[in-house]
Parts: sequence; C-alpha cells; structure tokens
Amino acid sequence: MASHDEEICAALTRLAMAGDGIVLGLGMAALALRTWLKFGSHTRALKQVEGTAQVEIHDLRSLVESGEKEPSSDSSPPLVIVRGRVALPPKTSSEEVLLARNQTDLAVFVERTQTYLFNEWRGLFRWGPEWRGLLGWGSLKEQVAFSRRKIPFVLLDSDPQYDGACVHINMENVEHPLPLVTVFHQLHPVQTSSSTFLQAVFGRRYPVGVIDEEKILPLNREITAVGFLSKHPQGLPAIKSSNQMPFFLTEFSREELIVELASATHALFWTGIVISSLALGVIGYSAFKNWCKWKEWRRLRQIQEELRREEQVMEEDEEPATTQEGSEVPDGQLCVVCLLRRKRAAFITCGHRVCCMGCARRIRHSQNAANARCPVCRQSVSGYIRVYD
Repeated sequence: MASHDEEICAALTRLAMAGDGIVLGLGMAALALRTWLKFGSHTRALKQVEGTAQVEIHDLRSLVESGEKEPSSDSSPPLVIVRGRVALPPKTSSEEVLLARNQTDLAVFVERTQTYLFNEWRGLFRWGPEWRGLLGWGSLKEQVAFSRRKIPFVLLDSDPQYDGACVHINMENVEHPLPLVTVFHQLHPVQTSSSTFLQAVFGRRYPVGVIDEEKILPLNREITAVGFLSKHPQGLPAIKSSNQMPFFLTEFSREELIVELASATHALFWTGIVISSLALGVIGYSAFKNWCKWKEWRRLRQIQEELRREEQVMEEDEEPATTQEGSEVPDGQLCVVCLLRRKRAAFITCGHRVCCMGCARRIRHSQNAANARCPVCRQSVSGYIRVYD
C-alpha cells in the first residue's frame, strides 16, 4: 500500500475510533438508517407492483383518453406496467439508428466505458493491494471515460393483431439501471516505461491496461417498462420513469419483478436488523466507556478539591509544638507519627485522636488507601475529622 493510502487509512481509523468508537457507532447508525429507508422504498414499490396489473400496449391509448375526459382528484398520473419490443418511433428514418462497435448490432441506446487497470506490488515492507480490496479502501480499477448515446424509441405490442400499437419511452433524467447487453469488451495493454519498476518497488501503482467496453439496448428486444402514463406531444401514449420505483426498464416480467423485489426487501430487512444491532452495541459500549471515564474524572476532581481544602487548613493550622504561653506541648498531645504537631484529627470509625491533620491525610490517601488503618488500634479507617479544642 502506498504511503499516501496508509496515511489516509490511519487517519480514518483514528477518526472512527475517536471517543471510544462513538464516531464508528454514529456512522453505522447512519448506514442502518439508509438501509431502513431503502427497505421502506422497496416495500412501497413491491406493494405498487403487486397492486398494478400488466396492461397491453394497445389499451394505453384508451386509458390516456379516459384520463383526459375524467380527470381524477389525484394529481399524480397512473402507474402502468407494459411489455413490448424495442423499436423506432413511427415515421423515423432507419438511418438514425445507432450502430455498435461490432458493426452488426442496431441499437437505440449505446453506453461506452473506458477503464484503466492498475497493478500494485507489495513494495518495501508494505501491505499488498489485496488487503485494500478486502477492506474496501481501494480497487485495481479507475474509471476514466464514460459516454452515452441515445435516440427516441418506442415499445411495440407483441400481439401481431395490434401491429401498429406502440408506447413512447421517455428517457429524460433517467437514473435507473437499464437492461443493456455487452457487445464489445477488449483489453488494450499499456506499454511499460523505465520508471515502472521503481514505482512497483516503492509501492506505487502503475497502469497495465485499458478495458474498452460497450453496452447497448438493441432493437427488437422484449423488455418491461414500469412508470407513469402520460401523453406524448405526437399524440402517442408515453411512459416516464418514477423516482419511487427502483427500476424503469427491465428484462423481467411482472411476476419476476415481484419475486426480485420480495427477495431484495427480505435481504434489506435482515441487513437493517444486523447493522442496527451492531450500531446499538457500539454506541452503547462507547456511552458506557465515556460514562465510566466521566465518573473517574469526577472522582479524581473531588479528591483533588478535598486535598486542596485540607492543604489550606493545614497551612492555616500549622503551629510549632508549643502552647500559647511558650511552654512545650506535653508528649501525650503530640502526633504519634511525626511527633512535631499537635493531635488534631480523629479517625473514623475507631475515634482515636492520635495524629495531626497532615499525617491523617497521608494515612487516608496513601497508595493502599483501601487498607488504611489506625496507627494505634489497627482498625480500618474510612475517613477522619478535625477536632477543635
């Protein structure tokens, strides 16, 4: 893997694990939300397809005319499913038809893609590109050219009795996948240069070839169109794509579409459950870890504040081992630990008053604070209080 890709991978990993994985959990939650939205759209599309019968092409003109005579209260046009053969519109010259690269197939839609192929060696002490492919960080392909050509076309009725019946296909702003056929696929090798070996040694990828691919929608192919019914300016019925449906033109029949949609909906449902469970687990773990960190930070802050207050009290109460009259303090009133200051602290729970405030603090907050004991009776000490004479 190249150093630039390693830096990007490391930066993304640190970002995902920030906050004990909270960023990763939120990202998985967003992915789960997107999956559920897609599941909802597929469910609605499945219900619409199941509730819509396949209409013959020769019946579409009557549907358009009845819709114009009796406009419904619903402003949206009706959804229809039709199946027919791809053909040129009436009164269209055959010279306008598109020709594929093989010079034999006639088409109404041509899509050409040129893709660079890259190769990448492991380099010096680096990971190979297969790890990037498994993790989804990169690919050996990079698209460099993409072009489309299209002409207007219609679907003819498959029934010979209605040879002239057709429906216009509106291809404006269509983003759905199309039932294209691959007619040309060729790999063109790229000549290597003198710097190719050095690029491979240092883990830099280099081009090895170009894939030239062409797909077409041929004439006379039988396909199914699912969309809204409208009227073409020439008077013909027309079908335009629906953003609510995951497809527009397809090679499947209505029954096959229902099976495909049901399968995709089932897969999206379980995928959403798995991703949602993982997201909840990661977010819950991250929230628990951050809550524990906050509790520890709060406990340490309280200890620091308590120590600060005790230090202030000690500074105020600091006094030599003498009385106010100047005579020395009797040995019975001196701290049993330091023998320098007067006894001021009483331990909890034994109640012995044997230490000054400083020594009591050191005993209570020593490294073995859980096993702190009174220096006289050796009972466990849970705290101490200051005693005023």
